Amino acid sequence: MTGESDVLVIGGGIAGASAAYHLAQLGRRVTLLERGEIASGASGVNAGQIDSIGWGDKPDLQAHLTAGSLEIFKTVQLDLGEDIEFRQSGALQAIHTEDQADFERERVRALRERGHQVELLGNREVRGLEPQWSERLLGAMYSPQRSQADPRKATRAFATLAARLGARVLTAREVTALAPRAGGGWLASTSGGDEAGGSLVLAAGAWCGPLGARLGLDVPIVPVRGQMWATTPVAPSVFQTMSSAESALAWHRDPGSEPPFLTSRKGARLTRHLYGRQRRDGEIIFGGDRDLAGWSATPDPAGIDVNRGHALEVLPFLAALPIVKTWAGLMPFPRDGKPLIGRIPLRPDLWIVGGLASSGFGRGPMAGKLLADFLHSGRPAAVLAEADPARCVVERPLTCHSPEDPCA
Repeated sequence: MTGESDVLVIGGGIAGASAAYHLAQLGRRVTLLERGEIASGASGVNAGQIDSIGWGDKPDLQAHLTAGSLEIFKTVQLDLGEDIEFRQSGALQAIHTEDQADFERERVRALRERGHQVELLGNREVRGLEPQWSERLLGAMYSPQRSQADPRKATRAFATLAARLGARVLTAREVTALAPRAGGGWLASTSGGDEAGGSLVLAAGAWCGPLGARLGLDVPIVPVRGQMWATTPVAPSVFQTMSSAESALAWHRDPGSEPPFLTSRKGARLTRHLYGRQRRDGEIIFGGDRDLAGWSATPDPAGIDVNRGHALEVLPFLAALPIVKTWAGLMPFPRDGKPLIGRIPLRPDLWIVGGLASSGFGRGPMAGKLLADFLHSGRPAAVLAEADPARCVVERPLTCHSPEDPCA
């Protein structure tokens, strides 16, 4: 036995690192186990966008996760001295067609009625914020609270802060077995020795499903491939974070299911999706596809071409900038579209913070805090009712043999 803690957290992504930090802040003895390096999964390869539109008048779970995470990011950068390249830049969602304009007009009206901070801007107003914006667009939804940060630096900052408060952050520790202990608590066998803890938190992103299968549980989180591309570094040219109303309207009409909000299904394209920004180092990065590709994290060149064409419709100057690199990652999509944050009652002292889908970076800090507060106090925040894992985690045969095994 190499160590014993109050809580074992499996997964060194943004949600796991935040949970470890907030548990340590509450005085708990925490060990975080990560099979690679901190932020080596989806938390380190995403766009770094933080999609908050404010708390609103009656904050629901989405408002807590987004606005709450924004406040935590600000604290990490401004109060705790960790340079995560945080900037409250604002965001623009491009409007291409009259159908999209009607949809965004109603969306802005409904959001403002609930106290959220969004505006509908005409194209001349948008070009005052983004000089490179296409003259052919009809305008944009503007969200002044939306922000950005470097995903790898931010995730590692949470792990650093957790360690500073006494948490043990162990990397290159692949979990090979999990078992409840006779006297209570959990034992994790890892590539670097056994670790024991009173409570066990699954925070392994897309790998929560295979980890749950080791325990005889069906955790309904599936891997969805997201992919991105980057230009060579250039002078400051893109000032907000970017998206498009095309996918927002498509998913409003038909979100799909098992899981919802994909761009392709069974090889057929459903919609185009777009997000991007300019990093501090000058790279302009964009992405958007959400594909069921099993455990493959290899980019699809055809999808990159579609995404680049979409980006050119918003920022035509990108046509002169070659793509210098592409990459992909596996996002944890819940089959029913809702996060899993809380206790799994089918096993003693088993918890999960996962299923944050494509916006895990922007929602992970608050998801980790909500989980930590619940585990520590025994009382869940009221907004966690819709994220209760008891709604969807069920028993299943023990058939999984490796972390990548989908346990079919």
